[in-house]
Order: sequence, then C-alpha cells, then structure tokens
Amino acid sequence: MTALYFTEDHEWIRVDNGVATVGITNHAQEQLGDLVFVDLPEAGRALAKGDAAVVVESVKAASDVYAPVAGTVNEVNAALRDQPGLINLDPMDGGWLWKMSLADAGDLAGLMDEAAYNAMVG
Repeated sequence: MTALYFTEDHEWIRVDNGVATVGITNHAQEQLGDLVFVDLPEAGRALAKGDAAVVVESVKAASDVYAPVAGTVNEVNAALRDQPGLINLDPMDGGWLWKMSLADAGDLAGLMDEAAYNAMVG
C-alpha cells in the first residue's frame, strides 16, 4: 500500500513497502522558480528527521530540503544533476529527489495528508 504525506516545509514523502520517496511539492517549486542546480545526498547517508538533505538552487534563491523522516538514503534521482528543471516540470513524480529506508515508521505520524497540506498552502 502506498501512502502520501506532506511537511510544513513543503516536502512530500510517498511510502511504499517501507521505502520512502521524497521530493518538494508543486507549491514549493512554484515559489522557487526555475531550478538550475540540485545538490543530492550520497547513497548510504543516514538522515535524522529534520536534517538538511538536499540543496536546490533556482534563479531566485537556494533552499534546503529537509528529511521528513529518519532513515538511510538508498538512491538519488541522478537525472536531476543534468536536468534540475525536472522538478519544475513534474515535482510529484519524475522530479523526486531521493529514496530512503525508514528508520522509524512512527515518524510519519506527525506529517500531514494531502487535504491538510492543501489547506495550509490554500
């Protein structure tokens, strides 16, 4: 079963069989503008909940992307190194940032569902 969660910092996390895929929301990419660079974490990196995991740079600003949960990075979206604009084109699918194994599924309890997130940014 796949579950989708959101953070107050505009990250999304999709969990499928204990593997979490993380990215930034459509709202976040709209606020940042055209992305020109993404600094991805190394596979194997352990992240605590709230750690700065990725830096995204746009024509407007650089911004940290935080780990919504604790875990270990399994994979990064290497296509973003050459095409950071994929995040602008498809932030919820093709523009994902990293995949990680969860250290504690209980971390998900403090996150928002899509309706709550949409109400927050609404």
